[in-house]
Amino acid sequence: MKVAALIALAAFVTSASAVLAQSGDMKGMDMGKKPAAGAQAAHKATGVVKKVDPKAATVTLAHDPVKSLNWPAMTMGFTVKDKALLDKLAVDKKVEFEFVQQGKDNVITSVK
Repeated sequence: MKVAALIALAAFVTSASAVLAQSGDMKGMDMGKKPAAGAQAAHKATGVVKKVDPKAATVTLAHDPVKSLNWPAMTMGFTVKDKALLDKLAVDKKVEFEFVQQGKDNVITSVK
């Protein structure tokens, strides 16, 4: 009788382990991972326009801290994804903007 109980217990533990191993597979779930290759995380910030270069499609902004990147406030250059966004940028104007990182470039994708 004890042998039968031990065999039943071993079978139960083996099958329960298999079920737990399958349910523990979290592939495809969003667990706060970085964006997949090709995907880009958008970052939001506010800042004041210091310089606009339409020929190079760049803008220099004195921006507030960017929490999503743990950046302090600073003045830096950005490229602009669409040159039409340059119409919204004028020196000394305060703007809200979104940007993505593409390699070493920070590219503004929208401006308000």
